Order: sequence, then structure tokens, then C-alpha cells
Amino acid sequence: MGQLYYEIAKKGENLAFPGGLYPSVGSGGIISGGGIGTLMRKFGLAADNVLDARVMNVNGEILDRESMGKDLFWAIRGGGGSSFCVILAWKVKLVRVPSKLTVFTVRRKLHGQTINLLQKWQNVSHKLSRNLFMRVLIQNMGIGSKKIVQVSFQGLFLGRVSELLPMLNQTFPEFELVTKDCFQDPVVNCAIGLPCIKKECFEVPWIHTTLYFASKRTNDSIEFMVNKTMPKRKNYYKATSDFVKSPLPKEVWGMIRTMFSDEERPMMIFDPLGGRMDEISKFEIPFPYRKGNLFNIQYMVNWYDNSENISNKKIKWLRELYEKMKPFVSHFPRNGYLNYRDLDFGKNDGEYRYSNSRVWGEKYFDGNFERLAKVKSKVDPSNFFRFQQSIPPFSVST
Repeated sequence: MGQLYYEIAKKGENLAFPGGLYPSVGSGGIISGGGIGTLMRKFGLAADNVLDARVMNVNGEILDRESMGKDLFWAIRGGGGSSFCVILAWKVKLVRVPSKLTVFTVRRKLHGQTINLLQKWQNVSHKLSRNLFMRVLIQNMGIGSKKIVQVSFQGLFLGRVSELLPMLNQTFPEFELVTKDCFQDPVVNCAIGLPCIKKECFEVPWIHTTLYFASKRTNDSIEFMVNKTMPKRKNYYKATSDFVKSPLPKEVWGMIRTMFSDEERPMMIFDPLGGRMDEISKFEIPFPYRKGNLFNIQYMVNWYDNSENISNKKIKWLRELYEKMKPFVSHFPRNGYLNYRDLDFGKNDGEYRYSNSRVWGEKYFDGNFERLAKVKSKVDPSNFFRFQQSIPPFSVST
């Protein structure tokens, strides 16, 4: 995605693409899985902005939108292309953005007053102007006995600071975000284990907002977007996800704080929906989480030492947190985002039976799973494209 963003920026500062936040993520996967990002409340998902695609089918034929047919074109925009074909190229629709956008972060310790802010955020974040995307990150900061559980309200606004502040301070006066907090020297976003400043905001072109959400300086070179140098230290993680249709009760935040206090490198990311997302039918593409969904949650725990006892402990901790959240999130089925794949949802285990795959398939696609399996029957009846959570051909038998 970084290569795409980099090429767009070279064409002009008023062009953008509503893709994901991390430049190292591959476009073939993120777009075919939906593509949540900072511009989705204004323009929809990455997959909502696909005009055409070039794929190779099971017979080795190269197809475009017209020759692949409407069913396969529907399936690969949110259903995960790897179950059906090989994605070779996307033709995407760029969107127009202002010359300057505003990014900001307001940080608080997770305690009483912050819990009140979180309650307000989850009730209004999906109703705010579609020009404003404001997510929440919860993570541990500091080391040892100085460790605190921190909440970051991090946002992107499609406009200038002078437009944002009146809107933001009307809804969240507790942020106390004022003009003097902006236009300062950019700072590096906080990494796990490092101290943070309380608040910040910057006016930057769109390409530099992608740097900001990738935890870089807003004035860093955009060459970072095409930098493929691997990090010196390997990071391991376990992640999963939820969608939320009703505000979480107040006591959930206390449970999260307790759980986080016992773990070194946990994170939860809450991405608000609403806006343009509410206007697109849940059947338009396989991604079904439209009107009625307030926000998405991503859970993650990270570690460096991948010895068996450490990794097992981390995974157990995440599974426990996920289980404790069960009463408060979507249910029947409990949903998750395809691009945050979780094998705990279930897997094919070599059998590739439709009846078995429904267990995890309906978690990702809800009522769209059956149609995806029927497309699979049409384009790959021999199930050549298969893996642990690939979509099998449709069958009415068990």
C-alpha cells in the first residue's frame, strides 16, 4: 500500500485512496478483504473503490471485470481473492481531498474521567461528521512499576485546524485541544514502552497523514512509504477482532484496565464506522458490516521472545480477553474482520466441507457466506485454491 500511496502523492496533493493504515501491507490482500482505513467514513472501504481487476483463474486464464463476470468481481472485493483466483492488479478510484488535513492525538490514563470520555466516544463517534475519523487505542506505556494503561484518541479530519477545533471542542471539550497545541514541531507517535505528550495536532498533506498513522514524524520523507527494509528485531503477535452494535457498558473499561495491567505489550484499537459506511448495502460486496455497526475492535498482544512458554502465555492472555468481551459485542454469529484472520474461529482441517466452514465463514461474512461458496462452486469447483480458511464450494449435504 505504501507504493500506491507514494505514487498517488507524486500525482498531486489533492488525490488519495481510502486504504489501510500500514504501508507495508500488500494491496492484493487488504483490498480483497475489504480495507478499513482512516478515510472509510467519507469514502467507504478500499474494496468499495475498486473499478476493475486483473486476475488469473484456476485454468491459467487472465480475466478482467468484464470477462470474469459480476459474481467473481463481487466476491474478490471483500471476500478474500485467494479463495477464488490470483489477484494480479487492481484498478482503483482515487478520491479528492483538501490540500491540508489535520491529524491529532489526545492521550489520557485509563481512569474515571477517561472512562466517561470513552462512553461518550462510543455513543457519538459513528455519528460525527464524515470528514472526521477518530479512533481509540488502548495500550500499556512505561516499564515495570511505572507502567500505565493509556488511552489515545487519534483522529484525521478532512480540513484545516480552524474548522476542526470548533467541531471537536463542542463534542469533546474535555480534550482541551486549542490552536497553540498545533503547528508545533512534529513528534514521533508513542511506541509501546515510551512516554507520551498529552496532546498534539498537525496540518499536513494527505500523504503525511499516512506517515502519522504509521507512527512516523509527519515531516519525515515519504520515501518511507517504499522502504522495504526489514526491522532488526522480529516481532510476534496474536490478534483477533469484533464488531460492536451496542455501546459497551461502563464496567468493561475497568475489566480492560485490569487485564492490561497484567500484560506487557497488549493493544486494542477501536475504529468508528458510520458516515458513508451506513449508506452502502451489506450485500453490495461481501464485507457486511454497514449500518447498525458502531465500531470495530482489533485485539493484539505482541512479544519478542518466541519460546514456547512465552508465546503460549501471550496467546492464552488474548483468548481470555476475547472471551471476557463476548457478552458485549455482536452475536449469533459473533463477527470478525477477514483481514484480521483468526484461526481460533475455525479452520478447514483438510476436509473443506461447506457445513464445517460455515462456523468461521459466517463470522467473517455473515449472510454473504453462502453466496461466496456458490461463486466458489462456479469458478473453482475442484477447490484448487485452498488453505486453512479458504471458502469451499457450496454444498447442501453435510
